[in-house]
Amino acid sequence: MNPPSPDRPIAIIGGTGPAGMGLALRWVRAGETVIIGSREEPRAVQAAKTIKRRVGDEAKITGMENSAACAAADILMLTVPFEGQASLIKKLKPAMTPGSILIDATVPLAAGIGGRASRTLGVWQGSAAEQAAELVAKDVSVVAAFHNVSADLMGGDNPLDCDVIVCSDDPDAAQLTRELAAKIPGVRAIDGGKLENARIVEQVTALLIGLNMRHKGHAGIRITGLPASAYR
Repeated sequence: MNPPSPDRPIAIIGGTGPAGMGLALRWVRAGETVIIGSREEPRAVQAAKTIKRRVGDEAKITGMENSAACAAADILMLTVPFEGQASLIKKLKPAMTPGSILIDATVPLAAGIGGRASRTLGVWQGSAAEQAAELVAKDVSVVAAFHNVSADLMGGDNPLDCDVIVCSDDPDAAQLTRELAAKIPGVRAIDGGKLENARIVEQVTALLIGLNMRHKGHAGIRITGLPASAYR
């Protein structure tokens, strides 16, 4: 599998929200080529212009409607609320090129149905990431990652203090995702094992949200005690 590079664009689907914009900002600063995706192309174009103003004219970023963004890249980053995940994947499935990698940061928060943001919903497949894997074509690899990174801090200018746990049944797709995570200053990436482990990582997000609400902060996670080779 080819590693991430400036010549291999990353399409951030549903990328005009805080999480998508934060990832776009960090990856563009790292020299990656990014496509912001949105249901409405003008909104995506405006989001890309916002990033370009912050980074400078050298920023490699464009905005497209979600389907066009999928067709233009084989690394796809999904940053949408859980309540919109399934319908969006179904809509975009025909536009995903064979062999694409779908990195999913979706968390099934109860807030999506009027509940508390510090609670998660039960998902029949076990996790939002496993639901995504059931919905995409068989030749699309799903990776769960970036659940526990503060969108507010991601959209800032300072290095982060957070680990990203990466779960996937495709080792090559997981490695590529860890390489992308490590491009963000202050982030370490850790192999979290099979995609089924995403259900645990997703639950941690709800815990962090509760901590942030209680202590008025931007909590992340750090995994300690592993050998240096475990961190990227």
